[in-house]
Amino acid sequence: MKKRIIIIGGGFAGLNVARNIDNKEYQITLVDRNNYIFFPPLLYQVATGFLEPSSISYPYRKMLRNKSNLNFKLGEVLNVIPEQNKIILTTGELEYDYLVFATGTETNYFGMENVEKKAIPMKTINDALEMRNYFLRQLERATTFTSYKNRLKKVLTIVVAGGGPTGVEISGMLAEMQTSVFRKDYPEFEKVRIQSHIYIVDGSAQLLSPMSKKSQDDTYRKLEEMGVKIILNAQVTDYVDDKVILSNGQFIETENLIWAAGVTSQLFNGIPSEYYGRGRRLITDAHNKIEGLKNIYAVGDTSIQTTDSDFPGGHPQVAQVALQQGKNLANNFNRLLRNKPLTPFKYNDRGSMAIIGRNKAVADIPPNLHFKGFIAWVLWIFIHLISLVHYRNRITTVYNWIVAYFTKDQALRMMIRPTAPSVKTSATTSAEPIYQYPEV
Repeated sequence: MKKRIIIIGGGFAGLNVARNIDNKEYQITLVDRNNYIFFPPLLYQVATGFLEPSSISYPYRKMLRNKSNLNFKLGEVLNVIPEQNKIILTTGELEYDYLVFATGTETNYFGMENVEKKAIPMKTINDALEMRNYFLRQLERATTFTSYKNRLKKVLTIVVAGGGPTGVEISGMLAEMQTSVFRKDYPEFEKVRIQSHIYIVDGSAQLLSPMSKKSQDDTYRKLEEMGVKIILNAQVTDYVDDKVILSNGQFIETENLIWAAGVTSQLFNGIPSEYYGRGRRLITDAHNKIEGLKNIYAVGDTSIQTTDSDFPGGHPQVAQVALQQGKNLANNFNRLLRNKPLTPFKYNDRGSMAIIGRNKAVADIPPNLHFKGFIAWVLWIFIHLISLVHYRNRITTVYNWIVAYFTKDQALRMMIRPTAPSVKTSATTSAEPIYQYPEV
């Protein structure tokens, strides 16, 4: 009998576990709420109309079709029953010998209900498409009341909450679009001499907190030169009546709040609270096994591991940690069947980077290398291209980037909103549907 491994989540961590287990003695099932993998670092380019969703995504079934011991199942976890080695999904039940959680994170609104209801998140492809549609609709709305300057200013002002890479990159992209795309597409705004304002707000004393002081200073200076208004040491505390309320007593009138300020891990029914640590991350040992559970593992953003001497408080929730943990766990599953000692995880920090705009970026490469400007921008382009999961993604992405670089524009700004799928019913009875989309 083959040992059954179920992997929940097909992001960087989960997919690398699945693809790097080379032992045919395992039967692997990859479970995800979507039928495709996507590349989160480029979501903001989908949201701003510089890339299509297909440029950063690829279907699981096509990717995995040549692995005979690996299959895919669409669904979302409803309940885990550890004592029975069973999980309940929205699409059925599965039994396992080993269970791996690799579900990543979800948006954290820190209990602020108004922000959760009205802010624009940036975690999924659906979020990116909703954001693209929303901003294009806002711009079209703005053209209809150019005689109302106060209203127009509120519609065109954008607040980005969060000064990490996502917040910096979306702010820089929107600032560049102001001076190129918007002026060409919406000449109505030139007549009333109203310029939209972009604010980036963060609760810490600097942007890009995990990066070097040089990168933080370079980013601050470049964003200011691009017209972005930076507010530090202040957090968003509420969003009421089109006013973003800040902890320092300020408020900003706007209809547009982009939320890039925090993430949290997912809770799972059936996994007791004592197995979770900071940020609701599952506490794991040096081999990514959840402490206290004999055959359940966690990798990537949903895991907190304090056994690495270089990261006693847990690893950063970044793609490289997920990639490396996924490969290490896969290698340990291979070693397990060969009765070889398991390899403890040790993170190899390969650096961090952020793009600010055209020919503007920052990069920190261990141990002490810092790059900025065009060189860092080229590094960012190269790393992100090779990180895309398929050559087709790389070709379409580099084509769109070349067009955007030389024209300072892109032709992907369409408002496309698919209608909700309807339930088809049988010809013999209207009581039982033939097929219904799972609630995932």
